[in-house]
Amino acid sequence: MQFEYSNPTRVVFGAGTLPRLGEIVRQYGSRALLVIGGGSVKRSGIFDKAVQSLKDAGVAVILCDGIEPNPRISSVRRGAALARENKCDVVVALGGGSVMDASKVIAAAALYDGDPWGMIYHGQPNVHIPTEALPLITVPTLAATGSEMNCGAVISNSETTEKSFMSTACLYPKVALMDPELTISVPQNQTAFGVCDLITHVTEAYFNGPGNTPLQDRFAEGVILTAMEYGPKAIDNGEDLDARSHIQWAATVALNGWVSSGASGGYPVHMIEHTVSAYHDITHAAGLAIINPAWMRFAARTNPAKFVQFAERIFGLKSKGSDDLDCALAGIDRFEQFLKSIGCPTRFSDLGIDGSLIETYAKETLRIINDGNGKLPARPAMSEADIVGVLKAAL
Repeated sequence: MQFEYSNPTRVVFGAGTLPRLGEIVRQYGSRALLVIGGGSVKRSGIFDKAVQSLKDAGVAVILCDGIEPNPRISSVRRGAALARENKCDVVVALGGGSVMDASKVIAAAALYDGDPWGMIYHGQPNVHIPTEALPLITVPTLAATGSEMNCGAVISNSETTEKSFMSTACLYPKVALMDPELTISVPQNQTAFGVCDLITHVTEAYFNGPGNTPLQDRFAEGVILTAMEYGPKAIDNGEDLDARSHIQWAATVALNGWVSSGASGGYPVHMIEHTVSAYHDITHAAGLAIINPAWMRFAARTNPAKFVQFAERIFGLKSKGSDDLDCALAGIDRFEQFLKSIGCPTRFSDLGIDGSLIETYAKETLRIINDGNGKLPARPAMSEADIVGVLKAAL
């Protein structure tokens, strides 16, 4: 096992820490581009508190609002233009994963003369990988993506019906200010989607890694079990601050690189979902909830041992051995039942999506990312026919 791990993001975690935002941001600049999504942060009062903290610290605020749930490159262009026009020297992301992802690309695009879409890997031969960005402070208001403490971002292009990603070291936030009180107002369905999202981040590495990573497996299983224990509590009672806190930290740990160190592999479920949501603009985690169990059933038939381990350690099932496919599939059924129990869709029909574009999804996924042999990186690597099969199973 060989790997390198580095995460320079400073974490400030705890209920009631939002008032510290101004003092933190002031360490990096005096003119902040404050990036938000729709109106929820304003309705909840979070926006006013954040702005007051910034102003009290002597930080001028330039607002960039209206970031979409699947953030669009057009919004990135708009945000970068605002940052340049107003001579912003720091970016503050106040919102969920979409706001944080958009903010990362805005921070890099503000220092780039070209079109920001050229920084997003979407199958083009000469992607521009930025090496500099404005300092970014993330303030998540939703426990889900883990974007507050990593260097990745996913962006959509509605003009070309594409959704893809970028990942580079300059996108790491300088500070992630995580105040679980900010997540109390998140509605039940979005809380459930967040739980699904964080679990899927963990299972992608868990099932697609090289194997023989016992310590990382235990870390991953701990995150999954924590999400399954405290997620329903947060969904049932949104004001359960203890549950909200555990879910928020689990979401961060799930994708800050620590759990997957030495165990990371392909992310087939995410790559397929990106294509589907580029065409339908569905909530990211809703797509994951549908595709992940279908992919797990496909992969378990080739490599049942890890799925047997998952069934035994997560659901307490008893197997007849590491090749016990029945046990592996029973564990996947239990997982799908959990997703249903918290309110996630598990079939495309739940979202009114039919099978008319399945072949298109498969082709487009492989166009954007493949292993050089025409297959999607995964364990096992997936052909176009394999992707079609998984998607049909999810109808």
